[in-house]
Amino acid sequence: MQSHKLLVFLCFFGLTTWAWSQDYANRLGHQSDFDRLKGKPLSDKFSNVESVKTVYDLHDKKLYFFNSKKIELHYIFVNNYLGFDMDLERFNDRNYGSNPAERDFLLGNLNHIKGSDKWILELAASDHMAIAQIETFYNLVKEATFIGDSLKFYLNNREKIEWRDQQKFHIPCVTSEYIFNSVKYQEVVRGKAVGILKSYTLEELEHSQPRWDEIIVLNGTPKQLPNVQGIIVSELQTPLSHLVLLGKNRKVPVMAFTDVNTNSGIQNLMGKKVKLDIAVDTFSIALTTQSIPKKVRPKTKSLPMDLRVKDVISLATVPKNGATYLGSKAQNLAYLIAISKKNPGVFATPEQAYAIPFYFYHQHIQHKKIKEKIDRLLAASNKDSVQHINAELKAIRKAIKNEPINPVLLAQLRAKLGTSTFTHYRFRSSTNAEDIDGFNGAGLYDSKTGIVNDSIKTFEKAIKDVWASAWNEASYWEREVFGISQQQIAMGVLVHRAFPDEIANGVVITDNLFRDEFPGITVNVQLGDHSVVQPDKGEICEQFTVYHFDIFNPKKEMEVDFTAHSNLNNYQPLLSKDEIRNLYKAAKLIETNINKYWKKFTLKPIDIEFKIVGPERRLYIKQVRVFNP
Repeated sequence: MQSHKLLVFLCFFGLTTWAWSQDYANRLGHQSDFDRLKGKPLSDKFSNVESVKTVYDLHDKKLYFFNSKKIELHYIFVNNYLGFDMDLERFNDRNYGSNPAERDFLLGNLNHIKGSDKWILELAASDHMAIAQIETFYNLVKEATFIGDSLKFYLNNREKIEWRDQQKFHIPCVTSEYIFNSVKYQEVVRGKAVGILKSYTLEELEHSQPRWDEIIVLNGTPKQLPNVQGIIVSELQTPLSHLVLLGKNRKVPVMAFTDVNTNSGIQNLMGKKVKLDIAVDTFSIALTTQSIPKKVRPKTKSLPMDLRVKDVISLATVPKNGATYLGSKAQNLAYLIAISKKNPGVFATPEQAYAIPFYFYHQHIQHKKIKEKIDRLLAASNKDSVQHINAELKAIRKAIKNEPINPVLLAQLRAKLGTSTFTHYRFRSSTNAEDIDGFNGAGLYDSKTGIVNDSIKTFEKAIKDVWASAWNEASYWEREVFGISQQQIAMGVLVHRAFPDEIANGVVITDNLFRDEFPGITVNVQLGDHSVVQPDKGEICEQFTVYHFDIFNPKKEMEVDFTAHSNLNNYQPLLSKDEIRNLYKAAKLIETNINKYWKKFTLKPIDIEFKIVGPERRLYIKQVRVFNP
C-alpha cells in the first residue's frame, strides 16, 4: 500500500516538474527551444518581432528563459516560480533603478526579428541598469543560448545611447535602425477582411476605381484610400502618417509588406476570393468561401455653414461658435492661443493668427463659371466613373483659381497684416469637414504660402489654391465614403505667420499607442520642414513614446522609449531631454484644457502638430484636433 502511494506521489511529482519545465528553461540550445517559449513583446512598437522574456537571479546566480505566452510579466514569474514575495511597487523600485546593490534580478527580453538572423537583448526603456550589470547580463544570455555573436544589445533610450557615444560599452550595441531596416511587415490598421485580391499600380489608381468587393495590393503609398475591403501597400509607414490616420478613421484593414509584389504565395492568389487577417506581429491570407460583406453607404451628414460673418477674424480671442463660420481648425487654434496665454512659457502659438470665414469662399464659388461646374458634378449620374469625376474636379479647381477674388477680403487682410514684421504667411484649410469627431480629414486639403509684396506667391493666389483644394480628388472621395454632404462643403482659411526657420516638426498623440498600461504620449518628429505625415519615399522620422513608468509617483523622471531615429539626422536624436520633457508637459496641458473647451467630461486623446523653431529652439503648437483611433 505504501509503495503504491509512493509511486503515485512520484508520478505526480514527475508530472509537476515536467509541467514547470515547459514554463521555463535555463538554456536555449536550439532555435526550437526559443520557439517553444516565445511570445509577443509587451510593446507593439515593432511588428514582426517575437520575444522570450529572461531573468537572472542575482542571489541564486541562475538564468531563466520563461514561457512568454503563458507568463506575461517578469514580476509574475519571479513571484510564482522563484518564490519572490514583494509588492509590485517595491519590485519596480528595486529592479529597474540605477543602484546595482539594490537589485534582486536582471530583467530583459530576448527578441528575434522574424525572417532574419538578428537577435537582440533589450531592457525596458525604464530600466536604468548599470553598465557593468548590462554587460554581465548580455554575456550570460549569449553563453546560455545558441545565438553566439549574432546577439546584440539594443539601445532604446537616451541614457544608453549617450553611454554608447561615450564608448562606455564593451559589448556590441545597436539602435532602432538595426531593427527597422530589417522589418518587412507592418500592421497599419489591424482587422480582418474578405474580398477579391487584385493588384494596382499608383498610376492606375489615378484613372480607375477599385471595386468595393476587392482587397487591393499597391506598389507604393496612395494619396487617397480607395473604398475597398482591405489594402496591402509595399512601403512601411510612419505611424502617424496621413495614410495611417485615414485608415484608422475608415476602419479598413491596412498593412505594409515590402515583399508583397514578389511573394509567390500572395501573387498566386490574385483574382481569387481571400480572407486577410492583419495582427500586430503577423498576417495571414488564404482562399475562403466566406461571403464578402456589402459596404453600406452611410446616411448623408449635414455640415454647419454660417455665412453671416463677413470679416476676417482675429484668433487672439476665442470666437463664439467659430467652428460654424470659420471651421474647426481655426477655432481650435483660438483655443490653443487661449491655453498658451494662461500657461506662459510652456509653448508658443503661431503669431498673427486670423481666419477668413466661409462667407468669402461661398461668395467666390457663386461666379457663374464655377457654380455651373459644381452643379454639373453634383448632378452627375455616372458617379462611379472615377475618370469622369476626377476630370470634373480638376475643372472646378481651375475655375476657382481663374476668377478674381473679392477685393474687400484682400483689403481686410492687408489691414490686419500690414503692420507686422513678418513677411511670409501660411494659408491653411479650415473646412467644416475636417478635424471633427469621426472624421479628421488628415491630408485632404492644401496649405500654401503667401509673401507680402511678392508678385508670384501672392495672398490672392494662396487663398484661391486653398479654396480649390475643397475639390481635391482625395477630399471629394473621402467625403463620399463617409456620406458627408458635397453640397454643403465650405472652406474657411486659417492664416498665420510662416516658419522658414523651423529646426524640426512633428506630431504628438496624447496616448501611449503601444502599451496601454503606461499612459503617455506617442511622438513622431522629423528634421526641418520634412513632412512626418506625408514623408518622401525612403525618409524615416524619429519615433518614440514618453511615459511615467511609476504611475504611483508621477514626480519621477519620465521614460523615453525610442522606436526609430531620423535617417535625415544621421540617426541621432532630434530633441534634447529638456525639450522632450517640455513637449510632454505641453501635450498633457493642452489635452486637459482642450477637452474642457470641447465640453468633453472625460479626457480623450488628441492629435497635436508642433514645431521647434529658431536658434532658441522654441516649441510652437500649430494645430490640435480630436484623435480618432
